[in-house]
Amino acid sequence: MVKRFAALISIALLLGLAARGFGLNFQQAFAISIFSASILGTLFFWDFRLSFAFLGSALLLVTRTIDVEHFIRFASLEVILFLACMMVLVGLLKENGFFNIISHLLLGAKRLNARKFIIILSVVSAVMASLVDEVTSIIFMIVAVLEICDRLEIDPVPFLITSVLATNIGSSATVLGNPIGILIATKSALTFEDFIIKAAPISALCLAVTIGVSMVWYRKALKDFDEKIRNFNEKKIVAMEKPVVFSKDLKISLAIFGATILFIALHHRLEILWGLGTNTILLAVPLLSCGAVFVWKQKNARKHIEHDVEWWTLLFFLFLFAQAGTIQYTGATDVLAKHLMAITSGSLSILTGAILWIAGIGSAVLDNVVLVAAIIPVVQSFKAIGINSQALWWALLFGGCLGGNITLVGSTANIVALGILEKEKNIRMTFMRWFGIGLTTGVLTMIVVWAALSFIPVYR
Repeated sequence: MVKRFAALISIALLLGLAARGFGLNFQQAFAISIFSASILGTLFFWDFRLSFAFLGSALLLVTRTIDVEHFIRFASLEVILFLACMMVLVGLLKENGFFNIISHLLLGAKRLNARKFIIILSVVSAVMASLVDEVTSIIFMIVAVLEICDRLEIDPVPFLITSVLATNIGSSATVLGNPIGILIATKSALTFEDFIIKAAPISALCLAVTIGVSMVWYRKALKDFDEKIRNFNEKKIVAMEKPVVFSKDLKISLAIFGATILFIALHHRLEILWGLGTNTILLAVPLLSCGAVFVWKQKNARKHIEHDVEWWTLLFFLFLFAQAGTIQYTGATDVLAKHLMAITSGSLSILTGAILWIAGIGSAVLDNVVLVAAIIPVVQSFKAIGINSQALWWALLFGGCLGGNITLVGSTANIVALGILEKEKNIRMTFMRWFGIGLTTGVLTMIVVWAALSFIPVYR
């Protein structure tokens, strides 16, 4: 542990010195060092990541690198509250059996074969991730995968990896699929409609590419799937003995969640219609829905807020956002943006590609929320030097989501899925078993995104 801590401090100091070499002043270099230490703390000391966030933030304040007012402003409280409210609503759906029904329906597909299973699995994984969030979605998808693979006595790993890849891709389709979606939306003024119109089609195209790659990559596993399925009749394969039942509580939960999604989808138009500030409805609607849930489930209200909300993670994000904002506050991001402009010769296509690949490669080794939070201030700084293109924001979104597919630690969904696999089946995933298909799909889908952002005018 001492060696890792020494390495963390050394790297953070070296990054600060390198920043000074690039012409940044002491406060700018210090802000970068502290932010780097917090990021490295998540890699070297995962269980203590919140400690690094707290300590680093305190140092930024006492050294007057940032003042309290701006620290609070950059903490992005609106993002934290939005995520907390959505976690409560997803917890309500889980409590009332919604995800069990999804698993039941997936297993109950008629005339099931390998290719049909891969397509259904991928599409359902992507759609669920886009509607709830990638972590909640993958938990229930993996349960379905393990159940059907148990019944057929086949290796679940190819289908598990396929589901995770599709989940990460689907999380880029809407604001709700990934924390970086709401983070980018609030910082860029992109609306839910923008995501549906512009992000969802690219996400669907990337999903189609990934399904094709999975079918080729796992052709032996698919052949084994089809051979096994011929030896069983449909009643032995799928659990259809009990009909799907939508309880009264589940219907009410779905109504609340559906109304929330509808108003979030229309938030931009409603804000204009009612003369409200940007993102007012985006935040107010989840707050209103949670308030209604707490009145309805008053006996369990405390449970929902304490157990369904990942406060540890949200607090980490809050302090991390503030630290990233400090880099912008000191003006360091303006300097970095100018250097990146010089390297790319001011070409929007090359600049978009640079943001996409930096975010993608970085997300393969770092938590994508951490990485995106670090890059957002740089993207915002381009506006100050005359570049205000939506393509940069879409590049950051897709780089963060698709890059998570490259390695087995690239996203939270990956880690959760592999944890369940190891716990339930005692199967440990090797780095290379994931890396082959992960790198292939990651690179191919990012090429698709780069082409779309570079050549389709609507994304500029």
